[in-house]
Amino acid sequence: MKTIDNIMVAVDFSDYSRPAVRYAAQLATEVGAGMLLVNVFNQRDVVMMQRVAAEVPGFSVEQHLEASLADRRQAFEQLIDVTGCRNTRGAVDTIVRVGVPYEELLAVIAERKPDLLVMAAKGRSDLVDAIVGSCAHKMFRR
Repeated sequence: MKTIDNIMVAVDFSDYSRPAVRYAAQLATEVGAGMLLVNVFNQRDVVMMQRVAAEVPGFSVEQHLEASLADRRQAFEQLIDVTGCRNTRGAVDTIVRVGVPYEELLAVIAERKPDLLVMAAKGRSDLVDAIVGSCAHKMFRR
């Protein structure tokens, strides 16, 4: 039987992320696995920043994006502290990417080859899920 050595968790920092990370941390502790926490800064937000930059003098997309990514890295540290990830026997790594969320998550899976993916069924927006479909649904289909 194959062992679980690395658990990847998709994190969007919504209210649903914390229980998913906590569950993965408990599982990682039980099986002695490492964890990989992955967040994707949505490309549509970058496009919106570019539109703002075109209209607002002095607005820097690069500076705003770097600040947002730094905020997410700090949010990972807080999430790791409150969910018990530091108690796992394996390493806990974090990745922040920019792009289309499900595409970037699939790319990380292809690169890092985790044994298990944990993600919440709901994310940041109920409206987008009703119109377009959720990231979890797109991941499941692939």
